[in-house]
Amino acid sequence: MNNTSAAEVDAARLLLDRLGVTVEDLTAAPAGVDVPTFDAYIARVSTAVTVGTVRVYGPYWNRVRDAWGQRRLDEATALEVKQLAEHTRNTVVVRRNARGGHHAAEHMIAALRCLYRHAVADGLISVRANPAIRVPKPRRRTNARRALLDSQLADINTIVCTTGNDPDLDSLLLRLHLETACRRGGALALRPCDLDHQQCLVRLREKGATDRWQPVSPTLLRALRHHSNQRGDTDQTGALLRYRNGRPLTARRYDHLWNRVGQHLPWVAAQQISTHWLRHTTLTWVERHFGYGVARAYAGHDDHTTHGSTTTYIRADLYEITTALAALTGEHHPLLAPAATTR
Repeated sequence: MNNTSAAEVDAARLLLDRLGVTVEDLTAAPAGVDVPTFDAYIARVSTAVTVGTVRVYGPYWNRVRDAWGQRRLDEATALEVKQLAEHTRNTVVVRRNARGGHHAAEHMIAALRCLYRHAVADGLISVRANPAIRVPKPRRRTNARRALLDSQLADINTIVCTTGNDPDLDSLLLRLHLETACRRGGALALRPCDLDHQQCLVRLREKGATDRWQPVSPTLLRALRHHSNQRGDTDQTGALLRYRNGRPLTARRYDHLWNRVGQHLPWVAAQQISTHWLRHTTLTWVERHFGYGVARAYAGHDDHTTHGSTTTYIRADLYEITTALAALTGEHHPLLAPAATTR
């Protein structure tokens, strides 16, 4: 809360008048700084952030360049940022899981905030001159995702295994996401060198530059190894998941997968079921049976996303995650004593 009194504000204004300084002088770019255009600065920032950041914000930065490319960073106003966000909301491409452009507007503001944070850090503009920070993001809507029922999972699995042009690939994807609760990005980033065959672990590299070893069942590890041997090449650092012709898998496979399942199961299409629902399903089961700490670790959430210091004391280790996996799959895991897998 701002406790500055009217008298203090008047005193500050009087001091500024005596110094010959205006409020605009305080918020303008430092003297002698050549403020770049949006075109030029977006190109620079794109080389300084992670690949994941470019993947998420790149489409929105392209929209910014189309609208303001030749303008300087310090020329955009908060009203213009809001107008661009609303334009993005109204012109978003309608997809299967579209929510009225709500997320598009949010991502546009986030993309601009990212851009302006770098501009402030570079001394190109002052903090107070950042127009994106003065535009609130749209309030997030309640997440509609929930854990799927066992019967629903069985129906989905039947369609995945019996339809499509590559049931083996789709079945492998389904099991990978159900066992590890990984995101699509984590699956697509898997490499042959990310398989630890002795300890039945896979290395997941996901958003936020997170990197962790996740236990998997011996059955899944064998399936991943077989898939890699059949469709991969000698490059251990290349993509593990591939189409029959050897091309690396892309996110489009997931879109085709769920569109196909939705054609056979109308409730999947109606509720816009996606791969992320599998993550919800697994993590809900882990939380109900093994508690919040284990579910948090199973999800790969790091300490920077905590909502209180208590999470420091309930942090689960790899063996607790493995115990939950063994109970989930009903398979013994080499990291555990035999008794740990009994239900």
